[in-house]
Amino acid sequence: MGQVSNQNVQSSPQSSKGTKKSKDEVNQARRRLIWTCLWGYLGVNFLMFLRYFFPRALFEPNTIVNIGYPTDFQMGVNQQFLQSNRIWVRKDPSRIFVIKAVCTHLGCTPDWIPSQNIFHCPCHGSEYDIDGVNFAGPAPRPMDRCWIQLQPDGTLLTNTAQLFLDEPFADVDQFNNPSAFVSA
Repeated sequence: MGQVSNQNVQSSPQSSKGTKKSKDEVNQARRRLIWTCLWGYLGVNFLMFLRYFFPRALFEPNTIVNIGYPTDFQMGVNQQFLQSNRIWVRKDPSRIFVIKAVCTHLGCTPDWIPSQNIFHCPCHGSEYDIDGVNFAGPAPRPMDRCWIQLQPDGTLLTNTAQLFLDEPFADVDQFNNPSAFVSA
């Protein structure tokens, strides 16, 4: 029995060294984890800081658009510029004008329903006739018309930033302004 106890006494200093070494390894792993998290946090914040110098930009279409020749348009509502410029070109026997495709209630884009000859706003049900004048729903006034001009080369130029309003309750009627339409 005496030899067995000597072995136990001799083995205990070795086992304490082994546990001390494993504790140091655990502490190193903890430190490495903490430093990794800290540098990761600082790296993400640095990337967010760099992102500040590259802002998100919304690219709007050009407001001045050459829409083509008057003979390019059929009688009625032409929708070829709806997706690119958010406008309809309306041609009747005596004139051509451009309607801005924005509902005057909350700014939605109305749909053109050719079978009924009306513009219908899907958001809140406003309805406009073929000339863009409201007759149903919550829209307070007709849709705006855009500036239009016949160029010397025979093409039509429109500016969607310059609008003409018809506000019946304020006695404003700009639809008969010479820049609001072109004689056909």
